[in-house]
Amino acid sequence: MLSSDQAATMLSLQGNMNSKVDPNWVQARYPYLRAVAIEGAEAIEHHGWKWWKKQDKDLPQLQMELIDIWHFILSEVLLRSTDSDSDPEADLHAALESARTQSTVSFDGNSYQLTEMDLLSKLELLIALSVARRIELAVFAAIMVDCELSWTELFRQYVGKNVLNMFRQDKGYKQGNYQKLWQGREDNEYLVEIIHKLDANSADFKEAIYAELAAAYPD
Repeated sequence: MLSSDQAATMLSLQGNMNSKVDPNWVQARYPYLRAVAIEGAEAIEHHGWKWWKKQDKDLPQLQMELIDIWHFILSEVLLRSTDSDSDPEADLHAALESARTQSTVSFDGNSYQLTEMDLLSKLELLIALSVARRIELAVFAAIMVDCELSWTELFRQYVGKNVLNMFRQDKGYKQGNYQKLWQGREDNEYLVEIIHKLDANSADFKEAIYAELAAAYPD
């Protein structure tokens, strides 16, 4: 499970990222759980679901979709904590603690036993819950297990993707000037290499990621 420091770091990074995209993001009330649903569908694509053709599961990209989903879950937690005038770190901790022992989710009159569901079914449930504006971290945690993603690795990849998103904004992503392909490879591919060669426990982890991205970017 996430440590208090890791949770606090990610909530801080997410708030900063949201403010970078739109300083008035709280008032704008963007549909973050809609984004979770869309990213969940993209995760299904990376898993493969078409029975009429051969498809191979792309585990690294599946994990990256989960990182994207986590960005939007954190954003929704921050937004709801603002609405209720509560501490987002305490709210996230409480939700994580509840998810630790939860194995069943009730939705739309049905009871879903997470240990009996395959990954695609869990992703479909995550999408449905998100459309219904529900956050169920037990479902997300169960998907993480199926995607071989630990909470430690989630933290590593989250910080990396957050820094990449900030880097994209600095390089004109919102204005349409950003180059996502670097020498024929997507920036996400460079990111995966970078975060696994750096020490995630280092105090300057995020600064080191940014420097590596800047060195590789084809200005």
